[in-house]
Amino acid sequence: MMTTTVAAPATTAPAAKAQVKRSWTQHGLLFVAPFLLVYVAFLVWPTLLGLRMSFTDVNIAGSNDRFVGFSNYAEAFGDPRMWRSLWNTLVFTVLSTVPLVLLGLGLALLVHNLRFVQWLWRLSFFGPFLLPSAVVSILWLQMIYPPEYGLLNGTLGTDILWLGDPGTAMWSVVLTTVWWTVGFNFLLYLAALQSIPQHLYEAAAIDGASAWDKLRSITLPMLGRTTALIVVLQLLASLKVFDQIYLMTGGGPEDATRPIIEYAYDVGFTGYRIGYASAVSYILFVLIVIVSLVQLRLFRKRAEVSS
Repeated sequence: MMTTTVAAPATTAPAAKAQVKRSWTQHGLLFVAPFLLVYVAFLVWPTLLGLRMSFTDVNIAGSNDRFVGFSNYAEAFGDPRMWRSLWNTLVFTVLSTVPLVLLGLGLALLVHNLRFVQWLWRLSFFGPFLLPSAVVSILWLQMIYPPEYGLLNGTLGTDILWLGDPGTAMWSVVLTTVWWTVGFNFLLYLAALQSIPQHLYEAAAIDGASAWDKLRSITLPMLGRTTALIVVLQLLASLKVFDQIYLMTGGGPEDATRPIIEYAYDVGFTGYRIGYASAVSYILFVLIVIVSLVQLRLFRKRAEVSS
């Protein structure tokens, strides 16, 4: 006796998959809902509110909320103090990014090739990064830079006002920042070095490659993505510098170190002009977006060429 099987409708399997997908989507949205609420409440909404304020003349008390259009932006672009603070920010970014990348790479290469007490070197180089900005600032302000009894003048035999001279104040803040944050770049580079396949170095050694040849032909190319990541993170962090400069110099002397975020803080909470401070903040925001997009495009082209 022959039996016949009735085939299930062709739409049953796709319909079941679609139902399962909708179920997973609903459960996923349920799990991420708390994060989305916090994200909207503390990031999206303040961002939109700040953008609205930048087109008004609202003060710190919330009064005089009058729409002024692009007047705040026009005033900011014509304000020499804003341009000075923006220039200080760019100078700090250049002066700090280059040594932080190169020094982080050098320290990682050094520790990676050491064969004894690596944990001690890792702790020594990464330890300062764990300190709060206030602790780092007070440490250097009270122990390293004082002209009479500071460690730096005592070692060099000088009496330089490191934080009181417009010619040395920015360099002093950069030195403190490098000592404080280089450990993060060092750790990223060290992790990347440990992930490079060892057989590449063994093959190069068989071919008679020197240590410099291995560094130039294997290590540095393999660290390309890590270097790109570090440069992006470092530029973004430097453009947003505020803590250590505010604590160590207050933007002085003679506004020689005041970054644009501190200028926005001063005009907003000291000059009570929240609308104008919001406009200055969004000028910095646009600058950061432009820098990020340019870097992304450059790194994407480089990846396409290398592939």
